[in-house]
Amino acid sequence: MNRKYTLYGLLAAASLFSSCSRIDNGLDTEDIAFMTLNITANPVAEGIERTEGLKIVLENFTEGYRIEQEMTDGVNRIEKLIPGTYSINITGNVEQDGKTFYLIGSKVNYLVVKDGESLSIDVDGASVGPLAFSELFYAGTEPFYFRNQFYEIINNSDETVYLDGLHFANLVPGAATVNLPVWPETDAGKYAYAERIWKIPGKGKDYPLAPGESFSIAQFAANHQLAQYNPKSPIDCSTSEFEFNMNNANFPDQPAADMQHVFYNGLAGKGSLPQYLTSVMGGAYVIFRIPEGDRYDPVNNKSLQTRNLATSSANLYAKIPLTYIMDAVECGQNENMITAKRVPSLLDAGMTYVGATYNSKGVRRKKSGVDSAGRPILQDTNNSSEDFERLVTPEFRHYGAGIPSWSTAK
Repeated sequence: MNRKYTLYGLLAAASLFSSCSRIDNGLDTEDIAFMTLNITANPVAEGIERTEGLKIVLENFTEGYRIEQEMTDGVNRIEKLIPGTYSINITGNVEQDGKTFYLIGSKVNYLVVKDGESLSIDVDGASVGPLAFSELFYAGTEPFYFRNQFYEIINNSDETVYLDGLHFANLVPGAATVNLPVWPETDAGKYAYAERIWKIPGKGKDYPLAPGESFSIAQFAANHQLAQYNPKSPIDCSTSEFEFNMNNANFPDQPAADMQHVFYNGLAGKGSLPQYLTSVMGGAYVIFRIPEGDRYDPVNNKSLQTRNLATSSANLYAKIPLTYIMDAVECGQNENMITAKRVPSLLDAGMTYVGATYNSKGVRRKKSGVDSAGRPILQDTNNSSEDFERLVTPEFRHYGAGIPSWSTAK
């Protein structure tokens, strides 16, 4: 349908955002003006100067309106924007010193109500892989069964990786919320903040993971489809390689190797909770490795602990240096919760979701190709909005990833 677009009256309504005046039906409005936005990418990663060829995506989630284009160096003119609130992401990869780096920059909740505005976005770099979350199942199964949560991780590189000492953590807050925490100002841009941290056991080379192989960590590594658990469960976790064992007699220890507990509320102990449950609405998850020569002890090194300064709560959270993190995935209730991100955009510029709780659905990283040996290569652009399929039925090694030689799944 051809439309005539005028600016008359719309800007005033957009700028007020009163309870009785909304613009989320702007695409159905006959009289509307398209706007332009002039965006410049400012590379802040060391040694990187050019931004030509990066992809820029602007999304108005309320309207379901999206614009995507390739960037040039200098000022990029984005046209045909409707007034409203946008998530703006700049992504792309560059080669430097034999490594692949993804450049990422973002603006969340950017309000477009004035034609021809200029915006500069800092674009930083994050090293790629080699490990990446390949599948996450957190929503649980009706009625209110969540013991079957699991997290699968793949070796997305062309070299063997040893898992010994690899850390896993869920970030604060447990579920996405617009009431975001307040962290110390001196920490800005340095850390992610964890509620609980675990690590894979081993003496250094006990758990090799070859290229294209994957492993899973289950909340409870049992066959959840048995009558005493939940026959409606879409997944049997008895083949998981690792388990978050909380020493609950009602859910006895399984043959899977136990993850080692590192941190909870300032202590090394697991606390009194009967299970390690992450939010069925979607949490934020990271895997990280401590660089050789560094010592990371968030229990005894009090400088690696902090409170949420927005509350009076005494609960303590662990600081994880961003330079340690190998992969991060942000999950939320729905696409609109991207306004409540916990993960720094350098690590994950987007958010994925399954849209409901206890619906037996998960998220799975997309397949981008195969290597020369036919092993799967999964998409990893540090943007969960783009990298993950949503509402999938959980399945271990969906793309035919290899099974480690030490796995009990063999």
